[in-house]
Amino acid sequence: MVHRQVPFVIRLKDRTVQHSAVQPLRVALDPGSRATGMALVREKNTVDTGTGEVYRERIALNLFELVHRGHRIREQLDQRRNFRRRRRGANLRYRAPRFDNRRRPPGWLAPSLQHRVDTTMAWVRRLCRWAPASAIGIETVRFDTQRLQNPEISGVEYQQGALAGCEVREYLLEKWGRKCAYCGAENVPLEIEHIVPKSRGGSDRVSNLALACRACNQAKGNRDVRAFLADQPERLARILAQAKAPLKDAAAVNATRWALYRALVDTGLPVEAGTGGRTKWNRTRLGLPKTHALDALCVGQVDQVRHWRVPVLGIRCAGRGSYRRTRLTRHGFPRGYLTRNKSAFGFQTGDLIRAVVTKGKKAGTYLGRIAIRASGSFNIQTPMGVVQGIHHRFCTLLQRADGYGYFVQPKPTEAALSSPRLKAGVSSAGN
Repeated sequence: MVHRQVPFVIRLKDRTVQHSAVQPLRVALDPGSRATGMALVREKNTVDTGTGEVYRERIALNLFELVHRGHRIREQLDQRRNFRRRRRGANLRYRAPRFDNRRRPPGWLAPSLQHRVDTTMAWVRRLCRWAPASAIGIETVRFDTQRLQNPEISGVEYQQGALAGCEVREYLLEKWGRKCAYCGAENVPLEIEHIVPKSRGGSDRVSNLALACRACNQAKGNRDVRAFLADQPERLARILAQAKAPLKDAAAVNATRWALYRALVDTGLPVEAGTGGRTKWNRTRLGLPKTHALDALCVGQVDQVRHWRVPVLGIRCAGRGSYRRTRLTRHGFPRGYLTRNKSAFGFQTGDLIRAVVTKGKKAGTYLGRIAIRASGSFNIQTPMGVVQGIHHRFCTLLQRADGYGYFVQPKPTEAALSSPRLKAGVSSAGN
C-alpha cells in the first residue's frame, strides 16, 4: 500500500522485516548552516582478487537536501524582542522586569541552532523507519573562526579561543559560491586573492580574501578592488558587502556538529564520522559535482559510487504555523485578527492537494500545497507559481501538511561536472 506521496513510500503488508532478507543501507549526512545533504545508499564490499584489498562501493538510492529555516527563526525572535522592548520603553504596556536567573540546561542551543539538529534528526528517524538502515555516516567539518579572522594568532592569544584547526579554502568556496568573485565564472580553477593587496596594507584575514579565476587575478594584479572595479559599481558594492559578511554560517556549524553527532549516537546505530577534507577528497577523486546531497554520498570511506545521477528531493522547512492570532504593524500593534480555526472544509494550510477545475478561466489540473481561506477559495502553490481562487470542491487531498515543502531538483548536467572521465552515472576511483 502507498504510505506517503512525497517522498513516495510504500508499505509491504504481506511480510515483516524479521521475515525478510534486506540489504545493508546507510544514511549519510553532510550538515550545513543553511542546508543539510542526505543520502540513502546501499553498500557493497568487493575484494580485489589480485591484491586482496577490500573496496567499499556505494549505490545511491535516494538523495535529499534539507533546507533549514534557522535564519527565519532568528529574525522572528529579534522582531519579538524589539517589539517588547519598545512597548516597555514607551510605557505602552507594562511588563515587570525579569531577573536574569533562569539557568540553561547543559548542552543548551539557541532556537535557531536547535532547529537544525531537531529537523535533521527528525528526517534521520523517518528514513530509518521507512528503510532498513543499519548504519549512519556524518561529516564533522569544523571551522576555526579565530584563525579565519587572524591567521597570525598564537600563544596566549590563541589559548583564549575555543577552537583548533581550520579549513580556510573550504570556507571561502562556500562563502563565494564556488565561482569567481569578479566575473562569476564557474567550474574553473579558482585562486585565493586578496581584495586589498598586501603590498597596499591588506592582511590575510578571511574578510580580505576572495576567490578569482586566473584571468581576473592577473588582470587585477596589486591594484585595490575599488580601482579594479571602478567602472562596475554594482559588482564592487556586492563584493565589499560579501567580504564583510560575518562568520555566522561557520559558527552555526561549529555549534551544532557535536550536538548532532551525540543525537545520532543515541539512535543505537553505528555512526561513522568523516572530516570535511576527506569528503572533498572523495568527491574530487571520484569526479562528482559539488552539491550537498553528493557531499553526503562521499562522506567517510568510499572507493566507488554508482547511480548518483538522480534527481534530488528538496525538503524546505516551512513550520506548522504560528500561535500569533494577529497581524502586526511595523510598531508591533495588531492590525487585524486571524481566525482561530486552522482548518476549513477539511483542509489545512500546507496540505498537498490535486485540484481538477473543469470549467472557467482557470480550467486545468493543479498539484501543490494550499493556503486555506474561511470562504472556501484557496490558493495553490505550484511549481509554476501561485494559482489563486480555486474553490474547495475541486480539491482532493493527497497528503496532510507535515511542516515541510517539497520540490525536485534536476539531475546534474554535464556542464556542472568537474571531471571529463565520468560515465553514465558511474564514478570510480580508478584504482
